[in-house]
Amino acid sequence: SSLMGASKRAAEIVCQSMAKLGGPTRFVTVRFGNVLGSTGSVIPLFEHQLASGLPLTVTHPDVTRYFMTVREAVELVLLASAIPVEEAGRDAIFILDMGEPVRIQDLARQMIRLAGRSRSEESDIVFTGLRPGEKLAEELAHAAEDLRPSRYDGIRIANTHSLNYEILRPRLERIERAAWERRTPETVAALSELVPDYKGASAAGSVRRTAS
Repeated sequence: SSLMGASKRAAEIVCQSMAKLGGPTRFVTVRFGNVLGSTGSVIPLFEHQLASGLPLTVTHPDVTRYFMTVREAVELVLLASAIPVEEAGRDAIFILDMGEPVRIQDLARQMIRLAGRSRSEESDIVFTGLRPGEKLAEELAHAAEDLRPSRYDGIRIANTHSLNYEILRPRLERIERAAWERRTPETVAALSELVPDYKGASAAGSVRRTAS
């Protein structure tokens, strides 16, 4: 639903393609949600806004996201890398169990209370609206992807669309040329060809409007 999501899927396809080539290097793709305290995480943003006496900004009253700690992320990535190729397949994608999603509005109100603000100040939240391509809820797997359990609790295996490197390479070169030359519609069209689930035609218009 967004250029960022499509670019992440494109990166997965690249890793899957490299993995299918074989060789001494193993390429492993792992999907998970937000890591607490990482760059771009909402919690450091809320902390900055609280310290500055600013209202907390939330995109939508019902928006939810998955969260995990750095320790959980590292442990699960290491476990995923230890699953044998014979069990998962060379181009498999590992999806981590993130538990229940958290409503961002509830997180904001909890942080306001922990900061010592009165209950009346819980209304000090500004809803800014979803940005183009942003979803109310995160989706770690596509509806068409076949998910199966792995040997480790909390890690599932997805077998999804991948390309041979000989087919992938000219498509990547097309995206690279268009991007370097700042030809946004062509870049989006090439990305849409690589990631068919991405609706790039409408997104190209939103990119142009945003850029202007």
